Amino acid sequence: MRILAIETATEACSVALFEGSALIGARHEILGRGHAERLVPMVAELPDKGRSSEIRVSLGPGSFTGVRIGLATARALGIAWGAKVRGYPTLGLVAAMAQANTSSAVTVCMNGGHGEWFVQTFAASGVPATGVVSARPEAAAASELAPVLAGSRAEELAQLCAMQAGPVRLPDASHALSMPDEMLSDTLAPLYGRAPDAKLPGS
Repeated sequence: MRILAIETATEACSVALFEGSALIGARHEILGRGHAERLVPMVAELPDKGRSSEIRVSLGPGSFTGVRIGLATARALGIAWGAKVRGYPTLGLVAAMAQANTSSAVTVCMNGGHGEWFVQTFAASGVPATGVVSARPEAAAASELAPVLAGSRAEELAQLCAMQAGPVRLPDASHALSMPDEMLSDTLAPLYGRAPDAKLPGS
């Protein structure tokens, strides 16, 4: 079975194609912006233009726009190819990448919004040990952290806690099969990681 993985929740945009468990093609670019323009061409650059029987796409949390672009593309390709589309959490992918080099639990710290960071700890098995929280840096530093730190804000968090950050910073779709299967979801809804800024009148 071929699986296409799509990751667009951060400034990194990446796609990867697997034949069974073997990686047969991948693209990874640090774009900042421009995911909408590059994502489909990156998929087209893969073997057989990325055609697969299953698509796995990032649900976030992360960039609102990036997550929506990834989901829209995955849904469109799923319809065109008759492929099953499943979602996964971006922080889970970062944790899986970090745990390729350690048997320890990992705390992932990623850039959030409004000066906050997304923070979540994963057990050594790769499954979440805590829920995702969106916290100010001081609050994140005061929380209980795993021995290994990963993510785009891991270095800053490590400095606040007098710890050392691991080398993994941004998610890469080529590691998508490293996550436990229980991390996958058939519900294709973005994971925002924080409450919406806008509220209904009277709420």
